[in-house]
Amino acid sequence: MLAEIPRCPLTSGHLQKMSCTKHEKVAVPRQAGSRRTRPQKSCYFGVEVSEELVWDTWELGREITKTLQLKNVHIKMQKLRFKSPSSKFFTTLFPQTIVLSPGTSFSLPVTFRSLEKRENSDAIEFECKEGVFRVLLRATLPRHMLEMPESVLVPACAAFDSSRVIFFFRNASKLVTSFSWVVPEPFQFTPVSGTLEPGAQCEVTVLFTTQAALVYEGIATCTFGDGGELSTSLRIQALSKYPHLLVSVPGHPSQMSGQEDTQSVLDFGAVAVGDAVEKHFEIHNLSSVRAPFRVAQAPRPSLLEDVFFCEAQQGSVPGGSTLTLPVRFSPKTVGSTSVDYFYITSAGNVCKAVVKVTGSCKGPLVSLSSSVVDFGLVELGEFAVRTLQIANTSDVPAHYQFSIDCSYSVFSVDKPWGVLAGESSLTLRLCFQPSHPISHYRRVACFIHHQKPIFLDLIGTCHSEQLKPAILKPKHLRLYSIRERRGLTIYPPDILSAMVAEKKLLLDENGALFLPLQESDGDPAEPPPVSDPVGEDLKEGWGDDVLRFRHVTLDPPEILFHNGPCSRPLSLTNHTKGRLTIIWTSLVGSPFSVTPLTCDLPPLKTSAFRINYSPGQDNTFHGAELECFAFYTVVKDHQYMEDSTMCPPWCGTLRVSGHSFQPGHQHFIPRYTLQQPTLVFPTLNQQACKSILFQNNGELPITFSLDPNNLSVVKLHPTSGLVQPGTHQIFTLRKTPAEENGQKHILSLQLNASQNHIQEITVISVAEKPRISLEGDGTLFFKPTAVGLSSERSYLIKNVSCVPLTFEWRIWSPDSQVLSVLPKEGILQPNESLAQTWSFTPLAETQYCLKPCLVFCPLRTQSSISSIKKTRLSLRVMGLAAQGTIEAESPVVDLGPVLVGSCQMCDLVLLNHGSCPLRFSLTIEQGFTGPCLPEELQNDPIALDLECCNGTIPARSKVIVKATAKPARRVPYSWSITYEILTSTGQVIAGAQSLCQVNAQGVYPMLTVSDARSSGSVEGISKLQLWNLFSLETLNSYLQRDPTPTELTYRVPTRHSLRRCPSVFTPVLLDFNFSAAPLGSEPSSVLLMFENKGTIPVEWSFLFPADQQIELEYWAESGEFDATELHEMRVQDNKLFGISPRSGSLLPGQQRAVQLTYRHEFAGTDHLPVLLKVSHGREILLNFIGVTLEKDRRYIHFTSSKHTFAPVAIGSFSPPKQIYELYNGGSVPLSYHIDMEPLEDLKEENFGHPILQCLNPTGEVQPGRTAFVEWVFSPLEARTYSVDVPIHILEGDSALVSFEGAGYDARALGEAAPLSDGTPSSLSSTQKVPLPGQLVFLSEERISFGDIPVCSKNTRMVFLYNTSETERVFYTWHSCIHNAGQVVQMHPESGELAAGESSHCVITLCASGSPSFCVQDLICQVTTGGALTQYRSELQQWELEKERQKNEFTVMDRDTKPSTQPKGSAGLELKMDSKVRKYKNLPPIQSKGSGLGRSEHRTQREAADVWRRPDPPRPFLLHLLVTACSHSLLEFQSNFPSLQHKHYIQRSMKPIPAPLTHSDEPDRMAGISLTPGPEREIITDILTSLIRSLLDDPQFHQSLLNSLTEPVPYFSQLKSPQSSRLPSRQDQAEEGAGSALSSPTPQTPVRRDLSSTVLGEPGPWEADPQGFQPQEQQPEVREAIKRLPEFCDLTEEILLNTLQNIIMEACVGEVVLTARPRVIALPPSSISRAPMGAAPGLADCTVDVFPGPVMRPPGDLHKALPHDNSLTPSLTVQQQWGRGMWSPIPGRTGEPRGRTCWPPCSRTSDWLRALVTRRPQLGMSG
Repeated sequence: MLAEIPRCPLTSGHLQKMSCTKHEKVAVPRQAGSRRTRPQKSCYFGVEVSEELVWDTWELGREITKTLQLKNVHIKMQKLRFKSPSSKFFTTLFPQTIVLSPGTSFSLPVTFRSLEKRENSDAIEFECKEGVFRVLLRATLPRHMLEMPESVLVPACAAFDSSRVIFFFRNASKLVTSFSWVVPEPFQFTPVSGTLEPGAQCEVTVLFTTQAALVYEGIATCTFGDGGELSTSLRIQALSKYPHLLVSVPGHPSQMSGQEDTQSVLDFGAVAVGDAVEKHFEIHNLSSVRAPFRVAQAPRPSLLEDVFFCEAQQGSVPGGSTLTLPVRFSPKTVGSTSVDYFYITSAGNVCKAVVKVTGSCKGPLVSLSSSVVDFGLVELGEFAVRTLQIANTSDVPAHYQFSIDCSYSVFSVDKPWGVLAGESSLTLRLCFQPSHPISHYRRVACFIHHQKPIFLDLIGTCHSEQLKPAILKPKHLRLYSIRERRGLTIYPPDILSAMVAEKKLLLDENGALFLPLQESDGDPAEPPPVSDPVGEDLKEGWGDDVLRFRHVTLDPPEILFHNGPCSRPLSLTNHTKGRLTIIWTSLVGSPFSVTPLTCDLPPLKTSAFRINYSPGQDNTFHGAELECFAFYTVVKDHQYMEDSTMCPPWCGTLRVSGHSFQPGHQHFIPRYTLQQPTLVFPTLNQQACKSILFQNNGELPITFSLDPNNLSVVKLHPTSGLVQPGTHQIFTLRKTPAEENGQKHILSLQLNASQNHIQEITVISVAEKPRISLEGDGTLFFKPTAVGLSSERSYLIKNVSCVPLTFEWRIWSPDSQVLSVLPKEGILQPNESLAQTWSFTPLAETQYCLKPCLVFCPLRTQSSISSIKKTRLSLRVMGLAAQGTIEAESPVVDLGPVLVGSCQMCDLVLLNHGSCPLRFSLTIEQGFTGPCLPEELQNDPIALDLECCNGTIPARSKVIVKATAKPARRVPYSWSITYEILTSTGQVIAGAQSLCQVNAQGVYPMLTVSDARSSGSVEGISKLQLWNLFSLETLNSYLQRDPTPTELTYRVPTRHSLRRCPSVFTPVLLDFNFSAAPLGSEPSSVLLMFENKGTIPVEWSFLFPADQQIELEYWAESGEFDATELHEMRVQDNKLFGISPRSGSLLPGQQRAVQLTYRHEFAGTDHLPVLLKVSHGREILLNFIGVTLEKDRRYIHFTSSKHTFAPVAIGSFSPPKQIYELYNGGSVPLSYHIDMEPLEDLKEENFGHPILQCLNPTGEVQPGRTAFVEWVFSPLEARTYSVDVPIHILEGDSALVSFEGAGYDARALGEAAPLSDGTPSSLSSTQKVPLPGQLVFLSEERISFGDIPVCSKNTRMVFLYNTSETERVFYTWHSCIHNAGQVVQMHPESGELAAGESSHCVITLCASGSPSFCVQDLICQVTTGGALTQYRSELQQWELEKERQKNEFTVMDRDTKPSTQPKGSAGLELKMDSKVRKYKNLPPIQSKGSGLGRSEHRTQREAADVWRRPDPPRPFLLHLLVTACSHSLLEFQSNFPSLQHKHYIQRSMKPIPAPLTHSDEPDRMAGISLTPGPEREIITDILTSLIRSLLDDPQFHQSLLNSLTEPVPYFSQLKSPQSSRLPSRQDQAEEGAGSALSSPTPQTPVRRDLSSTVLGEPGPWEADPQGFQPQEQQPEVREAIKRLPEFCDLTEEILLNTLQNIIMEACVGEVVLTARPRVIALPPSSISRAPMGAAPGLADCTVDVFPGPVMRPPGDLHKALPHDNSLTPSLTVQQQWGRGMWSPIPGRTGEPRGRTCWPPCSRTSDWLRALVTRRPQLGMSG
């Protein structure tokens, strides 16, 4: 068991020994002794007892007794009986009954005594009422046993790190145990082996060290025992991960990179020199394990001062935490900027980070309020005092010291040294006390530690009574400075005045002298600085300028008296061309004196002086700075002086020092502080200065002197002197490094003139060349770049020298257009790296090799006086330019349908196949391809949004741009996306190029009613009527339109109204009319097939008014309702209208049937507004209307009070008939009568022309059926006619219907004339909604013959399918309308379909001679075989029972009880006498609106007691709609010329004009006659005479008699087309006579011959046995026969039957119409067998036939064959199956007339090909 013990100060024991490392955990083993101290107990049947007793410590022969506790934990008393142990080693009490009350215990002692040293076991068995349980007894021997955890989990650690955990294991045995561990890598155990005393435990430390990030799992094996014979294992698990370190500076984001100058910068800012500032940076460990790290300072130049210090060189960061590391900055050089880098690397160098540290050093900034102090004129013996401000504007304290010995000078300062605090100022008091009447001038240097010295000019003039020299003023100093640079100061003023007088010298505009050939080098506006008048020797060169000439020199410059009192010589040399006067300033009582004090020194001469040292006290130190003034002697008299020639005196100083210590005496031990004893000069080959601060911390003065040997190496000022107690001395060192490898000088500074006190000053001075390191050995490569674009590359340069450098990149002018760098110039501090951004912009497709130059030099300072040499480095830049293009992964992205108002996203994948990245800009152009006008869409915003229009595509990669389409209209959108390649500055390189095209179709949810089906009370309504009742055509048209904005107020069904009549947001209102039905009848049910013909899912809902109302609390209801609300509430509460399902969703192409029902429970008309809501689409209000009629009420259901006829062209000779439907919604038949008075009035208004005629104004309509009223609309003008016609119902209500019709001018409209059959376009032709229990389906439910000519015959074929697998069905066809004008025949009219069988039905439409609109509903009644069998069985039983009731009677005996009904008639219901029953059954519950009287109820009760005749099974109705529009021949030819060849005109039929009257038969006949006039009289006379002549002609009478006796021809096709059968010879004769009367006889001789041939009369060739016939008459007869209408009708019939046979064979699979045809050549022998008169070429013609097996020959050929010898010589054909041919059989005469071999035809299709091949010869057309 592994447990993690938290480090808690309260933990005791071994837990306090844990290490404080976070990765250390302790695994605590399971306590094995806990089982012995607390034995596990169990409860058996309410008795709590230990599971076992164990004796683990025992001795041979000794008894050990333990107690077994029994406790009753049950709520009732327990009685226990036990059995003693069976072995002799365990003993207990004698068996007895133990009684345990609830909660009490019993102790049973058990004793163990062993005589053998082995393990023993036994048990005590306890028995209670509920059962038996046992307690085990065991005695064990001591054995080696170790208790340790099963597994140890080592804390996770980082790779290349280690982690440890501690676990314990103990010796659980009574024996001393030795152990040894075998541990797998990378785990280590400490200790590995050892010995454990009994009960002792051992602490083991597991060390886990890894170098990879893996999961480690191993098994450690521990062997223990006496000889290691036992072993146990321990599972060790550990996990290592790679660390992830980030380094950040407070205030900056974390970064991770190993490159310099790209990381966080720790800026210390400006730090005072000598101070130390500490800042911190943070290391973040983002991993979950501890991450060890190392901190290393980056390599830097060897001479660079080390100013940054990080004490932490290594450490570790806990997982998920942050560690702060301090960095200290201690600058040493004022004005320098230091840069350094610290690398933080994790263990194993897994990750590396860089921290850049930078800081600058600031020093004091001291200035004087004035650089010149003019004391003016002072009389001898007096003094003058002036004040001067010295200020430190920096926050760094400043140590200053004026280089003047106030005791030995005429000028004095009250505070010549001190410390000036930061940002403070001090007022100095200056005193001038001259001792000689001369002009005084001295330049005093103010030395400042860590700052360059500043100079103060002190001037003053002293007059005495005898001498009054010229007064020295500051302007004289400026003129002297100019004259000194021009080399004129070596001349005395008198010589200069003479030269001016001689015009050898001239005065410039400032009054300064200059030679005529020498231009003035001074700036008039800015006076030149004043130079040191004494020279470099006197001032040691500490001036603003370096003097080119020395006027006076002292030798030696300093004198040291270290050997006691003595005198030393001093020489002074005059280097001018004038006489000088030397005056020394003396101090009375001073140990130092000069002799002589004054003297004159000729030009270019030297004078000697003695310096005497006479100390007044022994063992003392003395030091002084002696002062002397040298001036031209001529200046003593001010009368000879001019301002232009005035020359100030030169002041010289001599440093002297000495001591009066006697030999053998020890000199004072100096107590001092020397700051920064090591000086490093800049590595430039130019003069540099450094300062050292020497502080006297003791109470005695300290003398110092520099070893003279060091003066040649470094110049130090001062070289000797005396430092008073508590003061300081500022040493200034000057050095010019030499160009050598390195110089290190040791300056020995002797203190107190003792060799025992030598202070060494280390001076390091190396002159090195400036160096800059270029990354990549001076080569920069650019990735391939597109022409015109720009590539950027970061390039690193580093200053590896010790001085700051200024750099500048110089690029050749032609290359500057291609290559650029930022920054182009700048300053690099020592050890600083700078990342520069290079830009490569190629102009042409080529490879570039450019060489820019880096020019750098040391940073120029104010003290730099020499020219600085610049260094050049070349960089080799390589770049490749290429042309780039962008392509789209998909040139066309089709989003498909997108819901208007929504959005759809897609990914545009842009590909860059080139080798260079491209920067692009995308542009969208929106287009439309729909029917909308561009003017409507030009202001629409672009409906496509791109997530990113600008970007960059890397080379050979792709970029995904998300596009969002938001269509706002239902139009096809097309967005053309073009791209432009941009430069780095955003300029377009080339024009826009096409990228891709995004297409989307803005759509709304589309819902369409594709089919409708009625059942229940409206079962008899055809689909066309149903389509009109429910306005489905209009509904579909509305559903296809766009929703209005108000309809989208609520995009989804929402309860939004507080009223019971919700607000309507749609302008569309449609009626859903459920027609009418009697009260209590079957509910009217309509199934609508909703289909999603769109491309997106559709969610639809039917919302009742209650579904749109927000439910209110009861108290909020007003309780006031109007009549409309009450009616709607009644309809909804009684659920008169039902919709199932009320809502749903359809996927594209999916269909769903919705059932609408109306219950006829209340008489009257019911209305209910139902909202059809399409989510995110249309919202249409449907007005549900249903009519419930009372019993026996005669009612015609008018769907509308207005009817519109189809438009008719004006000027038409034969306008078509049109139909108006009357539906009987009641339960009884009714008669109707149409009032003709309004039609007569309309006729009178139109000049007697019948505009509107009703052909059957009266009629009868059966219940649930429809009557078709024929109308003829014949307009005179191209306008709309309207007339209100009353329709009266016998014993019913009348209605007024408005009939409208429009006439149009066909000539004006042309092809746009409205020609249609009047059926809705959306009416489906196939059934899509199966009704419950429907077994038979039609292949088509709507057959449209279209536009046909009159006198034509059209045929269609439909199939009936029986989908049942077990049920047989019977079907029968019925027509709902019998129209004499259009004859629709169905063949067969009835039939039978087996289970799973299908059958064809042929529909033939024979158009009459008058045009009309044909709309007929054919009803197929389908009855199942099972129902019909059951009906016949019940009918047979009923008839038997009826016969039995006729013959049987029952005699009732009152004394006997009536016998029970016989068993055989148990199922029959007989009429019983009402007296037999004591009580009557309650009448059935009826609706309140039933309206039945008492007699009717009595009749119903009696009818319930009578066994009624079984009703036939209710057939299932299938509706077949047949539509056609017939036109006259002329109109058909003019309007439909392309369809003329598709129809066959029966010439035997006559076009019959439409009747003009409609009252009765005489009126119709009168309508045919002409208008009264001369024409009518002439026609009447001619017809009368013709009829009379026929009646008087005996030949006519004889022909009629002969026709009756003639035999019937075999081929019945020659009869009139109107007759469908020939029942008898007499009927045939009559029919033939009628045909003869009605058929035209254009060619009487031919007709006579034909009649004889047809009727069997012997002709001329038959009288002759040889068949004689004139050869010249045979072609004429043959041609005459071909021109007969009967022959053409016969040929058309043959072709029609043949095609029908082929289709039937193809449907059953006997013919493959798509098979490859084959060619069969006829044998030549058939020519000889051709009969005389046969058509040539028929027998040997080549026929194309279809392959396939031999099938039956044409089954209908025996019915009709033409009487043409070219086809067959006989009238009868016998089918010969075996020979593959047809052989003629002799006709009725029984004698063969010859034999003709037909081409071998296997099937009907083969014969059809043969027939079609000969069709032109047969005269067949059309």
